[in-house]
Amino acid sequence: MLPRDPLPDLSPQEIARYSRHLIMSEVALEGQQRLKAARVLLIGAGGLGSPLGLYLAAAGVGHLGIVDDDVVDLSNLQRQVLHATQDIGRPKIESAAERLHALNPEIELTTHAVRIRSANALDLIRPYDLVIDGTDNFPTRYLVNDACVLLGKPNVYGSIFRFEGQATVFAPPQGPCYRCLYPEPPPPGLTPSCAEGGVLGVLPGVIGCLQATEAIKLILGRGEPLIGRLLLYDALAMSFRELRIHRDPQCPVCGDHPTIRELIDYEDFCGLRNPSATASQEETTVEELKARLDRGEDFDLLDVRNPEEWQICHIAGARLIPLPELPARLHELDSTRELVVHCKSGQRSTRAVALLREAGFQRVRNLRGGILEWARLIDPSLPTY
Repeated sequence: MLPRDPLPDLSPQEIARYSRHLIMSEVALEGQQRLKAARVLLIGAGGLGSPLGLYLAAAGVGHLGIVDDDVVDLSNLQRQVLHATQDIGRPKIESAAERLHALNPEIELTTHAVRIRSANALDLIRPYDLVIDGTDNFPTRYLVNDACVLLGKPNVYGSIFRFEGQATVFAPPQGPCYRCLYPEPPPPGLTPSCAEGGVLGVLPGVIGCLQATEAIKLILGRGEPLIGRLLLYDALAMSFRELRIHRDPQCPVCGDHPTIRELIDYEDFCGLRNPSATASQEETTVEELKARLDRGEDFDLLDVRNPEEWQICHIAGARLIPLPELPARLHELDSTRELVVHCKSGQRSTRAVALLREAGFQRVRNLRGGILEWARLIDPSLPTY
């Protein structure tokens, strides 16, 4: 049980609001008081943060903190149910707070309109009883993990991609931390993001509700939390699997002899620091591409997105070879000709450029910003996604 005595009283309005909890022996009056006393920090107000915020607010978690520095985009609304069409362009933190206050004015909300970083993570997390990680990138996941271990805070973890999701609770020393499960981040660009691979709109609802359930169980001190257990969900198969995970005695942050005693540079740890001068020399801008096309210059324009993305929009004259197929289709390309490679935003095409150069293609350039930048600056008639 996380919140300590003395526990706060419930008002008559709160007793009526939470009556379905109060008549359950596993919750009852004391459990609801513990929920009211709890302080929970949500990292992210997006796909996972939406069901987390809604259900924790509805359950009566007394103090919710939310960290997010993003704004609402039209493409968010397929899954981020905290926000509405009229919120497009607003900071997510504002629309989230407005929605949660409307749902339950009895709770206290603290909004942190910042990006969590090594410089502020400990101060952000320290006042809370537990943290729920709703982030979508590796540097932030490692950062949140390390900060929680250093501060002794449980970390309720979830992740989503396409039709699959994961959930667990990291709470050393009772169980492993994120680094015990993933000691090293994947090579930069190897794992596509949801923006590249997509995500089923209802998937964050499932995983977010699982995370909310785990948070409530931790606060109540009831049930068996997902400590040491990784729950895997496959929406297409409608199946759940469970993997046992163990604390690594050699873990650099939660092991027997930790070597990480302060927060580090997580962008650098994940290999995501600013590209080198060589990489920038291998790029071209959309303005330069447009000028070359207008002049009729002789080069090949290669699109390495997926066929589903090509159907949404494409640049006239481009040739489609999806990145996963590229190694097997190199023979279709002329290594003596110049290649300009593009994808949605420039990440997959960066990997394609590296692959092509390793295969002996010397005259290869990446289109900085991809087709999104082309639509923004060159052809606004193209639909974006």
